[in-house]
Amino acid sequence: MLNGSNFKNIEAVIFDWNGTLLDDVEVSILAMNRMLGHRDYPLLDKEKYKSIFTFPVKDYYSAAGVCFETHDWKTVAMEFIANYRESVPKSGLHASVMTVLEFFKSRQIRQFILSAMEQDFLEETIRLRKIEVYFEQIVGLNNHYAATKTETAQLLVKEINLPLHKICMVGDTIHDFEVARDAGISCILVADGHQSRARLETTGCLMVSTLEDLVKFW
Repeated sequence: MLNGSNFKNIEAVIFDWNGTLLDDVEVSILAMNRMLGHRDYPLLDKEKYKSIFTFPVKDYYSAAGVCFETHDWKTVAMEFIANYRESVPKSGLHASVMTVLEFFKSRQIRQFILSAMEQDFLEETIRLRKIEVYFEQIVGLNNHYAATKTETAQLLVKEINLPLHKICMVGDTIHDFEVARDAGISCILVADGHQSRARLETTGCLMVSTLEDLVKFW
C-alpha cells in the first residue's frame, strides 16, 4: 500500500482511461439513456449512474433496469457502444491531464494505459486527443463487452518488468482497485470519474479528489 513516504519508489504508472484521463461520464450517461429510452426504461441521472456503474458492465445494465430475459445482452451492449462512439468526440480530457502527464515524463516515470475499452477503439480515442506519445503501451480488451481487465493487467505488469512495489495504478472505479490488488501493485483512486466517492471509500484505497492532486505526493 502506498503512503506519503514511498511515492519516490514508483517508476511506472498505469492509468485507467475512461473517467480517469478521459472525462466521459456525461457522454456515457447520454449513450446509456438513449439505449434505455429506446426500450422505455427509466433514465439515469448522474447521481444514480455513479451509484450503480460497475464491472462487468452487464451487471450495471441489470442495475439500470435492463431485463435480459426480454433483451439480448449483445444487442443492447452494441447499441450502447454505437451511441457512445457517436457522442465521445464531445468529451475532453480532465483539466489537469497534460500537467500530470508532463509531470511524470519530467521525472522519467514510465506511463501506460490499461482500459476496458476495445483495443482499436481505445487507440482511436487516444490518438484523437494527441497524447499517445506519453505512453509506453496502450492496452485494451479484444471485444466491446468490458467484462474485466484483470488478466491484461497481470500481463502488462509482467511486461513492465519492474519490482511490484515500483508500479502504481491510477483509476476511478472499485474495479481498478481490484485489478491492481490482483496484480500485486499499489493503486490510487480518483474520485472524479464513474463511481461515487462513497463507493470508492469502501475499498480503503488511497484516494484523491482530482487527478491534479496526484502530483502532491511526489
